[in-house]
Amino acid sequence: MGGTDIRLTVFGARGSIAVGGSEYNEFGGSTSCYMVQAEQETVILDAGSGLLHAPTEFAKPPVIVLSHWHVDHLVGLGMYGRLAQAGAITRLFGPAGDDDEAAARLRGMYAPPYWPLELTEYAGDLRVHAMPAALRVGPLLIEAMEGNHPGGCLVYRLSYGNKSVVYATDYEHEPASFMRLADFAQDADLLLYDAQYCNKNHARYRGFGHSTDGKGVELMRLSHAKRLLLIHHDPQSTDEALRRREERLSCDGARFAREGEVIVL
Repeated sequence: MGGTDIRLTVFGARGSIAVGGSEYNEFGGSTSCYMVQAEQETVILDAGSGLLHAPTEFAKPPVIVLSHWHVDHLVGLGMYGRLAQAGAITRLFGPAGDDDEAAARLRGMYAPPYWPLELTEYAGDLRVHAMPAALRVGPLLIEAMEGNHPGGCLVYRLSYGNKSVVYATDYEHEPASFMRLADFAQDADLLLYDAQYCNKNHARYRGFGHSTDGKGVELMRLSHAKRLLLIHHDPQSTDEALRRREERLSCDGARFAREGEVIVL
């Protein structure tokens, strides 16, 4: 990776629940987890089951940034190997009013009877914080805006030099927020956008908090983003179904995310 590059790795792009089987080999079955690296810094976006594929050793302690607190975006955290390494520092930021609230939200899932122990009992040093409106991780600037999802969800823009990645998972389009998102994503080099549903079936799931590939393409055009990666695949969408949807996309530079792929900007 060059000194001015941003490197993004997809560890999980599935939505709602992890899936397995030969019909999910191409696009993958692990839930939301993406790693963004610039220089020696690492930011991991969401801690879904894809976090089990992430490395545990880094030049500098990694930062995990959660978009929201739904289970499919948290389920990998309890089995992440780094948390078992004595003294290994990992910082985690999530939407909350303060650090205590963020820690309490994690305990709502990672504590008996739902999990055998609290994350504070692991050998590693997990430091939990409320996500501010903007966060510096070395040379990376992370900015946040409120999306549109039941219970809330943050959209993130990660900038390094003159390059940027926008992460808009668990987002349902509606006119006012969609235009704010287009402004937030202006001229992004890479846009990750929730396309759990196809254009034909979205009406059936209105209010569930997810969007479509058609709106992703529209957002790409409105924001002048250079590339579009469609994410949060429906657990019932097989490789064949996603390939068919991908073939129907109406613009260059747009595709569906595949688990394991690496994009260098």
